[in-house]
Amino acid sequence: MLTRSWKIILSTIFASIFFLVGLQNYQWFKETEFRQKPRELYTVIAEYGSRLYNYQARLRMPKEQLELLKKESQTLENNFREILILIEQIDILKALLRDMKDGVHNHSWPVHREAVQDQVTTAVPDEEMSNLVHYVLKKFRGDQIQMADYALKSAGASVIEAGTSESYKNNKAKLYWHGIGFLNYEMPPDMILQPDVHPGKCWAFPGSQGHILIKLARKIIPTAVTMEHISEKVSPSGNTSSAPKEFSVYGIKKKCEGEEMFLGQFIFNKTETTIQTFELQNEASESLLCVKLQIFSNWGHPKYTCLYRFRVHGIPSDHT
Repeated sequence: MLTRSWKIILSTIFASIFFLVGLQNYQWFKETEFRQKPRELYTVIAEYGSRLYNYQARLRMPKEQLELLKKESQTLENNFREILILIEQIDILKALLRDMKDGVHNHSWPVHREAVQDQVTTAVPDEEMSNLVHYVLKKFRGDQIQMADYALKSAGASVIEAGTSESYKNNKAKLYWHGIGFLNYEMPPDMILQPDVHPGKCWAFPGSQGHILIKLARKIIPTAVTMEHISEKVSPSGNTSSAPKEFSVYGIKKKCEGEEMFLGQFIFNKTETTIQTFELQNEASESLLCVKLQIFSNWGHPKYTCLYRFRVHGIPSDHT
């Protein structure tokens, strides 16, 4: 009993000593110049604790987390598209400058052509060169067809997906969020109804055979169609083997669900100009609202075929 009492007394004494020492150190710590640091530390800990709590709260709320993912993925997609457009415009400018350079070298120069060329180059002021670039861009972007496009999306045309082939699924083309790929990035079929023709901005379908059903902006009697594809000079892969080759055009009667009317079969030659217009071989007996484009082959690509732009020209029904 005596031994146990001594143990209790000694434990109480030591506890009291530790308490007094700790209290003294606490008073000293408060009076030093480091008085504000614990508060800053507590503030940082509280901030990260709040962030952790908010993150855990988002994990517990899948609907809000999904909305957050959608917003961030949309932002990433918009940024991705802007970067692609800038890269494509740079490639187009490079190709145009190469063409201009080739054209200059093809002219016959005098014997001292290098000296003359240097003089001409130094004589051209920056303003004239800038005007020349703007002129080339304007000429490049100008519509060379000079015919109304009744398959233009902004004019009211659209794609009927029920009568259209499935899009090509490219597992390498993904949108990423924090390094994790979660959404395949593919162009919709109505991409071919828009004038924005840049490398990669095309509708792709698997293999070399496919079709697309287009509802025109208004009823017309079709007279011609135009197929457009990028050139090899601006293609990131250096070739255009995915371009369409043999194709046919059909008119659809009775509100896009009736009998097909054969209008013509053609070949898009990728070695010629990037914009090629074909006059239809058969004339429609009545005004049509829908046109079907049938692709039979491409220029050798084994996996998919890319369509950049397809136009339909004709005479509006109120002019007949």
